[in-house]
This record gives sequence, C-alpha cells and structure tokens, in this order.
Amino acid sequence: MNPIQWSFFLQGRDDLRQDAVMQQVFQMCNALLQKNADTRKRKLTIRTYKVIPLSQRSGILEWCTGTVPIGEYLVNPNEGAHKRYRPNDWSSLDCRKRMSEAQKLSFEGKYQVFMDVCQNFRPVFRYFCMEKFLDPAVWFEKRLGYTRSVATSSIVCYIVGLGDRHVQNILIDEESAELVHIDLGVAFEQGKILPTPETVPFRLTRDIVDGMGITGVEGVFRRCCEKTMEVMRSSQEALLTIVEVLLYDPLFDWTMNPLKALYLQQRPEEDTDLHSTLNSTIAGDEPECDGDATDVKSINKVAERVLLRLQEKLKGVEEGAVLSVGGQVNLLIQQARDLKNLSRLFPGWQPWV
Repeated sequence: MNPIQWSFFLQGRDDLRQDAVMQQVFQMCNALLQKNADTRKRKLTIRTYKVIPLSQRSGILEWCTGTVPIGEYLVNPNEGAHKRYRPNDWSSLDCRKRMSEAQKLSFEGKYQVFMDVCQNFRPVFRYFCMEKFLDPAVWFEKRLGYTRSVATSSIVCYIVGLGDRHVQNILIDEESAELVHIDLGVAFEQGKILPTPETVPFRLTRDIVDGMGITGVEGVFRRCCEKTMEVMRSSQEALLTIVEVLLYDPLFDWTMNPLKALYLQQRPEEDTDLHSTLNSTIAGDEPECDGDATDVKSINKVAERVLLRLQEKLKGVEEGAVLSVGGQVNLLIQQARDLKNLSRLFPGWQPWV
C-alpha cells in the first residue's frame, strides 16, 4: 500500500499564526454551510489548506497542488490570457503605470484614467474553462463550480473583512476551477486603514465576472451569495464567539501596524512581478516588527470595534440601514463592481484585471 504524499512549503521571516487562525474560521464556515440543506445541495464551500506556525517568524504551508494564481493565468507578460486573446489591448503593466501616475490626481481624475484603462483592457477569464475543459458537459459543470466558489468565498471574505485580494493572492484550481485564497494576513477590515484604503468588500472585478459566463453576477452567483449570507446570518452567535476568542488572543497580533502597511503598499516593483507564482510575502522581504510595543488597551478597543462591525454585518446593517439578505447582497455586489471604488484602490491590487 503506497503512502499518501503531501507537499508542504517551509516559509521563513513571516508570521503565519493569523493564516492558521483564518483557516480555522473558514473550516467553521464550511461546517455551517454543510449543515444547511440548500448550501449543501449547491456544494457551497470555501477552499482551505493546512497552516502550521512553528514560531513568530516561520511556519509550514500545505502546497496547493494543481493551482495557479489568477494573475499568472491572466496577465503573465509572456503567455498570459490577455496577451494571447487581446494582443492589441494595453498590457497590465501599462495599465499599472497609468494608474500609478494617476495617484496624485483627485478622485475624479483617477476615475477618468481608470475608465480609459478599462476601455483598453478587456476581460478574458471566460477562456480559462474553455481551455481546460473541452467537453461541453464538463465545461458547464466546472464553470458552475467556479461561480459557486466565487460566491461563497466573496461572502465569507466579506464577513471576516479579508483584504489584500490582489491577483497573486487568489489561486484557481486547474481541475475543479475553484478559487483558493492565500496570504490571509489582512483581515477584520484592516485593509481600510492602509495608506491607500481598500474600498471594495471583495474582489469582483470584470475578469472575475467574465469567468461566470453570459449571466455574470445574476442567476447562480447572486443566489449562491444569498444562500451563503443566510447561513452566516443565522449562525451569528457561533461566528461571533469564535472571532471574539481570536481577536483577544494575546498570542498573535492581527492589527495593522505602520511597517506592515508600508510593506503591503510600497513594496519594490520586483516583489509584485507578474511572473511570481506566490505572493511576495513568501519571498520573505517583510520588515521586522516589534509586536511587544503594541498597546494592549488600544488593541482591545480596536477588537471591540471589529466585533461591533461584525455584528452589524450579520444583522444586515449597511450604511445605517437594516437590509434583507437580498438587499445586503445586492449592495455588496454594487460596491464591489463600482468603477469609482475600483479606481481608488492601490495600483498593485490591479483592479482592471
């Protein structure tokens, strides 16, 4: 009997405790989704992988075999789908250069530049399933699985406030077409306090929508979002309990500090090179931070605010109004696809992709 082989990645100079914690939250969400008849029937789950922290600066990650970052598939300068299917469009690097130059402009100025970028960079993610699954029945099944995966991960990531969802932090499984989210270090809406604040609840850019087919965010995607949100809202006590334990855990620092924020949005260009198959944090260039200097009282206050906001999300409170599940999902989809919101994001997030 042949032993089962597992591939792992040993990562140094990075604190993986929060990644391990977020995997626990994802596993709990999967358990809740499995208990519900509607979400179980639709096979709504969020992909997880093993994370074993060894110290504050090292750990072991399960290697997600058979996956590729969506950025690698879409905008690899040599053989990315955009280059192959839209050779006359601007390259993603050209788009990034234009959006970087627009950072000194007003919000309206950024929006105008972003609109120009979008007109010259058209989505191509529909070709992923066409290339990988040649049988029509299999193609339809995998595209359905992709749409369900995007819906489930979008709602769960919104609930836990997961940020930094750029194109190298989201993998796609080449056999199932499901998404896998990696590098979970920016959670509980800490992305909103970065130097360039994140303005969208989850990644639902034009390429992501393009992979869902002609119906886009309507039909399957919207229904699966609503079913996932229903489960999350009906299980708010369980979710609040586990998140509260994690937020007040003295063993790891989940709050955003100035050095971490600087690293995320002012890293060298080569660290976010589109050839990379993993996020730049795996390269080990994150600056050292002194966690002991963090004020415990201030962390507790931030934790209280995070829990309050999480409570509001699970009750459907958005922008001061209490919304139905359908209304809340609709608002989130609008926010995630709002071109003005996307134009204000950090260029390294690549919101045009």
